[in-house]
Amino acid sequence: LERYAPLAPLHQPNNLAPIRILLERSPQMPQVACFDTAFHRSHDWNADHYAIPQSLYAEGVRRYGFHGLSYEYIAGQIPELIPDKASGRFVVAHLGSGASMCAIAGGRSVECTLGFTALDGLPMGTRSGQIDPGVVLYLISEKGMTPAAVQDFLYKECGLKGLSGVSNDVRELLESKERDAALALDHFVYRIGLYAGYLAASLGGIDGFVFTAGIGERSVEMRSRIAEKLRWLGAELDPKANSEGALRISTASSRVGLYVVPTNEEWMIARHTLDALSSPQGSDKRTA
Repeated sequence: LERYAPLAPLHQPNNLAPIRILLERSPQMPQVACFDTAFHRSHDWNADHYAIPQSLYAEGVRRYGFHGLSYEYIAGQIPELIPDKASGRFVVAHLGSGASMCAIAGGRSVECTLGFTALDGLPMGTRSGQIDPGVVLYLISEKGMTPAAVQDFLYKECGLKGLSGVSNDVRELLESKERDAALALDHFVYRIGLYAGYLAASLGGIDGFVFTAGIGERSVEMRSRIAEKLRWLGAELDPKANSEGALRISTASSRVGLYVVPTNEEWMIARHTLDALSSPQGSDKRTA
């Protein structure tokens, strides 16, 4: 597990700390690791690869995708909450301090905005999101930054925090009177709109768009602003349903349904843990 720390440096060291403590104090206690990438293993060859030599892919340089536990939970909820579109094509937006979007068809992940690391795709609270590799080269060659300094910069000083110069918290940015705070939110919404088209293309069209995670579940204003970017796809927001936080927040005539579905990654972890401990292999079972 320690080998994968570079893929998620904000998360993996913290995840490993309690594992080490339990190994020292209770070495016989079974421990189960639930990978946030596993749900995306259904991606096809094109979605899985970068245009780099295959030897690097063989070493593990590939588009993994993240937030898989959240997307797996939402995929399981769709047949129950939206039964008329149980096998439909959905774009799910996991919008929180860490943000990403996923294309799901028939309950399976088709494409994700996150790739090799948790830096890709949408701008996030403190992470840059998609960036030209040339910028990284520029920071190293022209600004004299070390690889470690660049990593720290892209993970901790960019995103909404870097753009606004105010905060990485959407709630604070919405309340701020600073011009750059408004521009940071505009950029966030703009990029979500762009990726909605990208993911819709991967599905050949969409039947529904799901908001989830902290911002997606709680911010009426951000959902409204994002929905405006989805009008060209056939989505039409119902302001009253949106303000009430209803399951469906699109109008009855909307060609693309807009939904708010709370995620529950902890539930998915508990279910996978129970499955692993209940399996014939018991605590020796490994999943990736």
